[in-house]
Amino acid sequence: MTENYFALSGILNDPELANLPAVTSSSESLNYAELCSRVDVTAAWLLSLRPQTVALHAENSIEWVVIDLACQSAGIRCIPLPDYFSHQQSLHCIADAAVDILISDNTDFVSSLDQADIIDDSSLSLKTWRLWPSDTSTKPILIPEKTQKITYTSGSTGSPKGVCLSTNQQWQVAQSLADAIAIDKPRHLCLLPLGTLLENAAGIYAPLLSGGNIILVDGKNRGIGGSSGLDLLQLVTCISEWQPNTLIVLPQLLTALIAACQMGWQAPESLRFVAVGGGKVAPELIQQADHCGIPVFEGYGLSECCSVVSLNTPSDNKPGTVGKPLPHCRVSIIYGEIHVEGASHLGYLGEPESWDNNSIATGDLGQFDEDGYLIVNGRKKNVLISSFGRNISPEWVESELMAKPLFSQCIVVGDARPYLSALLTTANGATDKDVDAWIQQVNSGLPDYARIEAWRIIDKQAWHGLFTANGRPRRDLISRHFSDTIDHFYSSPTTKTAEATNP
Repeated sequence: MTENYFALSGILNDPELANLPAVTSSSESLNYAELCSRVDVTAAWLLSLRPQTVALHAENSIEWVVIDLACQSAGIRCIPLPDYFSHQQSLHCIADAAVDILISDNTDFVSSLDQADIIDDSSLSLKTWRLWPSDTSTKPILIPEKTQKITYTSGSTGSPKGVCLSTNQQWQVAQSLADAIAIDKPRHLCLLPLGTLLENAAGIYAPLLSGGNIILVDGKNRGIGGSSGLDLLQLVTCISEWQPNTLIVLPQLLTALIAACQMGWQAPESLRFVAVGGGKVAPELIQQADHCGIPVFEGYGLSECCSVVSLNTPSDNKPGTVGKPLPHCRVSIIYGEIHVEGASHLGYLGEPESWDNNSIATGDLGQFDEDGYLIVNGRKKNVLISSFGRNISPEWVESELMAKPLFSQCIVVGDARPYLSALLTTANGATDKDVDAWIQQVNSGLPDYARIEAWRIIDKQAWHGLFTANGRPRRDLISRHFSDTIDHFYSSPTTKTAEATNP
C-alpha cells in the first residue's frame, strides 16, 4: 500500500460505513465495502500489466473513480486526460509523460494513436490499450520522486504542462477540505469533469473522508460539455433529480443557476454547500445566489498547490473574499503577490529546476483584510496598462459585469489602449438595450479609467477551446482569436456595437 493511502483504506474498510452508498450512477451503486473490493481487484489487475503511467480519458463514471483509486493503491502514476482538451493537447500529454497504458471510453480518440494494442479484460467497462513508443531511442522522462498523479494545466498558451503530485499531497488537501466543510456523509454531485483536479480533491476524496456518497453522471445528462458548453435545462434537471448536498461550480455555472432561478427553477432544499472558484466572483452574485436558496461559498486554489488553498465555510464566511487559508498551508503576500508554503507540488514534469520548492509564487495579486480573509485581485500577468498608464485588473471589471446573470461569458480587453472594451455572450435572451443599460449602471460605480466604452456580443460557440479546465480565460489566445474585433473597438472614437459575431 502506497504513501498515505491509509487515509482512504481506513475509510473503505470502516465497518460502520460498509453498507452505506459510496459511489452512485444512474445504472449502479457501490457501497463502501463493494468499492473497496472493486478497487483492490482493479489495482491487482493493473499491476499485472506492469505499467509505468496510466492515462485515464473518459466521462465521469464509477469506473473512473475506481481506476483512479486503484492507481493510488497500486502506486501507479495516473494522468487524467480532460475531455475538453483538444486532440493535439491530449497527444502531447501522452507523449510528454511516456504513457504506456490508456484507459478510455473514446475509441475514435484511440484509433488516431500509433501502435495501440487493445487489452481484453472483462473486469472493466472501459476499454484498455497498451501504447508502444514510436521511437525506441526516446530519452527517459524526468519526473520527481513520489509522483503519483500528473495533472495537466493548459494555462494561457494551450501547451499543457504536467504538474506532479504525490498521493500524500492529494489526501492532505482532501482532509483539510473535509474538516473545513464539516458535513457528515454528504451527497455530492460531480458537475465538473473528473479530469479536473478540483473535482478529484473536493469531489471524490473529501466526500469519501466524510463517509459521503458521490453521484456520477455523464456530461450529456448533467448538461455540461467540454470547457464551455452548457445545456441549462438539463443541468438544473440533473440537480433536481439527484438532490445533492454539495456541488462545485465555476463562476459561469453559478451565473447560469441564478438565471435559472430567476426563470422559475427552485434550487433543491437539500443543498448545503456550493463551492465556487476558478475566477473572481462579485459579492453581489453571492448575495443573489443566497436569495435564490443556493448556499455559495467562494474559494481559491491552483494546480501547483494541489487545488484548494483557501475557502469560505458556513462557520467562517465573508463574501467578497476567498476565505481563510486551509490549515495544511501558509499564505503570505509579497510585493502584492500571493505566495503559498506547505502545499507545493513536487514540480513540473521534465523540469528538474522546479522540483523540491516548498514555496509557490502563484502569479495572483492579492491581500488579506483586517479579519484575515484572503482577497484575490487577479492575475499579475493579466494586468492591463492603458495608454494613459493606468493599471487595471480585468478580473475586477469582469466580476462587476457578471454580478447580474445577464452574461454567460465576459472578457475585458484594453491593454495599451485608451479605454476598456468587452467581449460578451448573453444569457436569457437579453436584448442589446438590456446589455447597454447594465453596462452603463456598472460604469457608474467604476472610476473613469475602468469603464467599458465599447462592447460586442459574441456567439457562445466562438469561445470553444478558449478557457482552461477551471473556467479561466486563456487571454493570450482570446486576444489573437478576436484580434480583428478588438482592433475594431479602437478604430474610431465611437465603436459601440452589439452585432453578433462568429469569428
